Amino acid sequence: MKISREEIEHIALLSRLYLSEEEKELYGSQLSRILDYMEKLNELDTKDVEPTSHVLPLCNVMRDDILRPSIPKENALANAPDHTDKFYRVPKIIE
Repeated sequence: MKISREEIEHIALLSRLYLSEEEKELYGSQLSRILDYMEKLNELDTKDVEPTSHVLPLCNVMRDDILRPSIPKENALANAPDHTDKFYRVPKIIE
């Protein structure tokens, strides 16, 4: 499928790219080859192929969520530059 010069310029405009004349020729031929390949893929009979979201079987590799005791408040606040009895104190950023 040959892509026209106007289509290349339109794609460049949408992409906010400035393309030189040489780049327009280069990208035009590359896009044409990509679209030709996609047409070739469309010729394949895929009616009996089950849709997949990934070509490899994936499994969840997360660990189990196990309830464990937290660190004491005093330890969590120990290295804070400024804190109250229960919270970190940070500089005010919103007026």
